[in-house]
Order: sequence, then C-alpha cells, then structure tokens
Amino acid sequence: MGAREEPRPAPGSSGSHRVVVLRVAAPALLLLLALPARAWPGLGLPRRPCVHCCRPAWPPAAPGPHAPMSDGEEWVWPPRVQPTIDISILKGAKGEAGLRGRTGRSGKEGPPGSRGPRGRKGQKGQAGPPGAPCQRAYAAFSVGRREGLHSSDDFQAVTFDTELVNLDSAFDLASGRFLCAVPGIYFLSLNVHTWNYKETYLHVMCNRRATAVLYAQPSERSVMQTQSLLLPLDAGDTVWVRMFQRDRDNAIYGEHGDLYITFSGHLVKPATEL
Repeated sequence: MGAREEPRPAPGSSGSHRVVVLRVAAPALLLLLALPARAWPGLGLPRRPCVHCCRPAWPPAAPGPHAPMSDGEEWVWPPRVQPTIDISILKGAKGEAGLRGRTGRSGKEGPPGSRGPRGRKGQKGQAGPPGAPCQRAYAAFSVGRREGLHSSDDFQAVTFDTELVNLDSAFDLASGRFLCAVPGIYFLSLNVHTWNYKETYLHVMCNRRATAVLYAQPSERSVMQTQSLLLPLDAGDTVWVRMFQRDRDNAIYGEHGDLYITFSGHLVKPATEL
C-alpha cells in the first residue's frame, strides 16, 4: 500500500491565508520572547489586570527575590495563630521520689581558692608523753690550795690540796692538771693572794703553752689578784698553773684556816654544738 497524501489547501482559500500569517508572525514572536522582561513595558503593549484562572494555593507562598509583584499590589501576611495549652489542666499530682542514683566520678581538681579568714583559737590540747632526755655533755672542776708557796725553780707547777668540784675526777690534785675529755669551749679562772714585799708571777698553761699571765709587783700590802679567760680545748689537752721565777722572790700567800688560792674551770659549749 502506498502512503496517503494529505490534501493541500487550494490557492486563495482561508487555510492558505492562515499559513502565510503564521509564517510572517513566527519571527516576530521569537523576537519578543528573546527580549528581557524589563524591556517589555517600553513596547507600548496594552496592560490588563491579572486574573486568576484557578483556585490559589493556601497559604500563598511569599514572593521571592526573583518574582516581582504587580503594580499597586501589596502583600499582606495572614494572621499568625499560636495555639496555647493550659499546663495546669494537664499537670498531675507530684509523684514519689525515685531511687537515689550512683555516685558520679570525681571531677578534676580545681585551682586553689583564696585564703579564708582566720578561725578562732582552738582549745588547749593534752600534754604529750615525756620525751627522751637530752644528751648533754658536762665538764667542770674547782680546786684550792691552803698552804702558801714560794718558787724554788725557774718554772714550778702549782699543786692543790682541796677539791671543791671535780666531775669524773678529771682534775689531778697531785699534779695540778685538768685533763680534757669533752672538747669544746671552757671558762677558766685563777685567784691568788699576793705576799708582802714579794713578786707574784703565774702562767695559766695549756699543755706546754702559756695562755695567760697573772702578775703583781712587790708591795708592802698584800692584795687579791684574779685572771680569767675562755679557752678552746681538744680531747687530751691539759690545763695547769705554773710559777715563773725571775731575779726576785716569787710567792703566793696562803694559810690553813682560809682558802686564798683557787683554780676553776667548766665547759661552756661542747664542740659538737659549735
């Protein structure tokens, strides 16, 4: 079977006239569509109000930035309805307390706070137990001589016959020497009575070294003379008194009834505390 041909309109008919109009108007329509929207008002085309051809949607959408509104038309938002609920009607009675939960983990330690105000003085506490006794060292001696003494040699040791204080028997009366057993600082004192018209010349000795002198010139009157000093001693040192004879007679006075000649010493501070 062959293809059926469509009947063509006869020349001069109304159908051929519409075809010609369409061919002429098509380029003009395309040109109008190509123009931007803002150029259309300048063409002088008649303006007609916009008429809705269908039921508008509710609520209407707000105009966007690219949807211009019609001239003279203002957008009016519909009233906003906010529903409210009376909580007092829905609130029920208070329930019972639930079970206590587990203790949470300890948080991080915060920075130290500022110092608070000073509190009140507390009550006096009870006395504690007695402590251990202090281990302190002691050393002391005090001896005397009742009989007077005249020097017979150039150097003569003074002996003593009376013991007043002699801790640990550190002083030997027969030799007149104190033997140091506790090292430290010692205070030493020598007291004598001079003899009329005779010279008095004595040395306070440490080992073989003279550390101090007691001296009185010859006089018709006898007087009491004193010499004292502080002396550091080591363990094993000896302290004693020596008479020194020169070209004059050297003597110290004494009698059995009274004690005129004394030699004393004691530890002031042990070397362990220095």
